[in-house]
Amino acid sequence: MPKAAMLKTLILLFHPHFERSRANKALCEAASALLDVEIVDMQALYPDGRIDTDAEVRRLIAADRIVFQFPLQWYSTPPLLKSWQDAVLTRMFYIAYETEGAKLAGKPLLVVATAGNTRQAYAPDGANLFPLRDLLKPLRATAHRCDLAWAEPFLIYNAHKADDEALHAAAEHYVARLGRLAAPASRGQAA
Repeated sequence: MPKAAMLKTLILLFHPHFERSRANKALCEAASALLDVEIVDMQALYPDGRIDTDAEVRRLIAADRIVFQFPLQWYSTPPLLKSWQDAVLTRMFYIAYETEGAKLAGKPLLVVATAGNTRQAYAPDGANLFPLRDLLKPLRATAHRCDLAWAEPFLIYNAHKADDEALHAAAEHYVARLGRLAAPASRGQAA
């Protein structure tokens, strides 16, 4: 009986100061131990913000599962993620849909966001007024527009104050979540 092909999970890390991030480092270290996971430090790859659109399109098409990992900054994604969306997704879905964009149809998208504040701060009566999931709605709309299967976001609160034990537990949950994301899913649904 032939062996089932491994599904490739692509983690695009958009962190402007990854070297200072204990939470994102813990997540990446844990994920790097998984088979068929590629982690790309986008800030290291494109420190000047000049994105190689051809390479990024090839990377997305080759992946079976896509993960955007980043710290929330002022209620949004880091600037490089927005620039990447503008360059890569605009090309794939408005310029070359038939030959590029259509090839992403049904692939799961998992958003992994770390936040410096507490979960309580992301409540209607909290300092940030809105739940973190609500602040990620533009990415959900992007997934919908690109026919990517939206997976429930993986969120870490109080990221810069978490102790080693909490970060280890978060990393274990992340690995488990990536494992479920990589499991075969029916079109339009993800773990």
